[in-house]
Amino acid sequence: MGLLFGFSSLYAKSYYVEAGEMFNVEPQLLWAIAKTESNFDIKALNKNKNGTYDIGIMQINSIHLPELKEKYNIEQEDLYNPRVNIHIGAMILKRCLNKHEGNLVNGVTCYNGRIKDNPYGKKVLEELSLALETYNAKENSSVAQRSN
Repeated sequence: MGLLFGFSSLYAKSYYVEAGEMFNVEPQLLWAIAKTESNFDIKALNKNKNGTYDIGIMQINSIHLPELKEKYNIEQEDLYNPRVNIHIGAMILKRCLNKHEGNLVNGVTCYNGRIKDNPYGKKVLEELSLALETYNAKENSSVAQRSN
C-alpha cells in the first residue's frame, strides 16, 4: 500500500511514513489508529475507568510513561508533539504485532489493551478499509473525468 489519504496537514503524512519506516509498520495502519483513537486530535486527553489516561493523537496510555521516561527521556508533555506521539504509537503497535504474529486483528487490538471481547482491532481495520474505499472512489472518479 503506497498511498496515504485523508491527511489534514502535510506534517502528519510525513510523521506516519517516518514512524512506519522506523518500526516496519504500515503508515496507513497508524493513520487508522489515530483516526479511531482521537480523530487526529493532537491535544486529546482521555481518562479511563482504571485510573490510567490516554494522551495525544495516538492516545498513548499513561502506563507507558515510566518506560518512556527511563529509556527515552520522554515526558507526558512530549506526547502532545504529534511526531513523538506517532512514533511512540508505532513502537507500541510493533510490539503488539510481534506478540500476536500472524493475527493482525489481535495485534491491532493489543494496541488498545485487552484482547478478549474487544472489537477494537476490527474497528480500526474497518476505518482503514472505509478510507481506502473512499480514496479509491475519488481516484476512479478523477481518472474518469480526465478521460472524458
